[in-house]
Amino acid sequence: MATARKSTGAPDATARKSVIVTFKPKDKRKNKKADKLELRASSCPRRESLEFFDVGSASAFTIGSPGLPGGLDNDHMGFDINLFEAPILTLTLSDAEIKALKGNPDVAAVETDDWAYALPMETLVFEGQPSVQAETVPVGVSQIKAPPAWGCSRGRGIKVAVLDTGIDWNHPDLKANVKGAVSFVPGETAMDGNSHGTHCAGTIGAAINGAGVVGVAPEASLYGVKVLANNGSGQYSWIIAGINWAIQNKMQIVSMSLGGGGAPAALEAICDAAYNAGVLLVAAAGNAGPGANTVIYPGKYKRVIAVSAIDNSNVIASFSSRGPEIEIAAPGVQVLSTVPGGGYGQKSGTSMACPHVAGAAAVVWGAHRFASNTQIWNLLASTADALGPPGWDPLYGYGRVDVDQAALAMVPAPAVAFKP
Repeated sequence: MATARKSTGAPDATARKSVIVTFKPKDKRKNKKADKLELRASSCPRRESLEFFDVGSASAFTIGSPGLPGGLDNDHMGFDINLFEAPILTLTLSDAEIKALKGNPDVAAVETDDWAYALPMETLVFEGQPSVQAETVPVGVSQIKAPPAWGCSRGRGIKVAVLDTGIDWNHPDLKANVKGAVSFVPGETAMDGNSHGTHCAGTIGAAINGAGVVGVAPEASLYGVKVLANNGSGQYSWIIAGINWAIQNKMQIVSMSLGGGGAPAALEAICDAAYNAGVLLVAAAGNAGPGANTVIYPGKYKRVIAVSAIDNSNVIASFSSRGPEIEIAAPGVQVLSTVPGGGYGQKSGTSMACPHVAGAAAVVWGAHRFASNTQIWNLLASTADALGPPGWDPLYGYGRVDVDQAALAMVPAPAVAFKP
């Protein structure tokens, strides 16, 4: 369980709003001696106890643990993000308290804690599919040429954090590869009560076990980081906490099949901090197509790989977002993968394209174990199969991810341009 730190003060009678407070780095504060909790208390004291959970200490969360303590709602708890680049507290405040914090010279921003969502388009579950007596390689896994790369790497030991609705770690195709789970959703355990996260996890790393389906990286180490509730929605504060957990627990890849049309600057700050710490971040581009300039956050950010969705004919899906932030494409139409309870089903959406790329990164990193996150991204981009005009375009980015070519390519790869 995460370590709780308490702060006390006098109450404000008005209704409170969930906010994300970003403080200036300590070396740029007027009050260099005070920590974040002291600065908060001095600006907006409250009498009742608030529990702040140091996300970095959440490494003790294990499969089957209850997650955050029961009986605490958002109004009585918050997350403490202890990163020099992103000193953040998430909590609920009244309008008066928000005004007071905004007036503190050591506070960089106070932003509304809005909601992000899982991004599937449809669910088609077929009971008994595939055969439990034969192993099925889903079309998308073959389409990105993952099986030919398995002689070189299957992603063994590469740590992939799946930021989603959780993972059903009891699923026969996942239990060998799920190494841990944590929930940052108040009142919910890390177990998947939706199906979205389990489906994404299966595409990344369903094991080769003689039955069911196979993922892109069938020996990758999967970590279920629950940042979306069982209803498929999650506050940005939960996502920020999940990314911070990934940094502190040395994840190499973060897969985010989620997003929204707007996001607080604190989310970009934590994404930048993760990338600077060596983490490769992959996100769904969004299902807001076919219009131009429709990529959502966090895929819109410069340091996050935005993945568009194609069908099994290598054509951009009509629903897929597109725009200057698109960097690579992957299968996202009627993708077959795992669902909770030991079953299998098809889902469509850029949510399904994202884990293909996260799994590809795990295979490629397994083949180039001393590469950096930037080098892995350059390998994926420089070896992608162009589906549009030569080079980059706003529908497919650099093209469809090609696991085999990226795994076999030389390091360092040709450098590619980051999004503007």
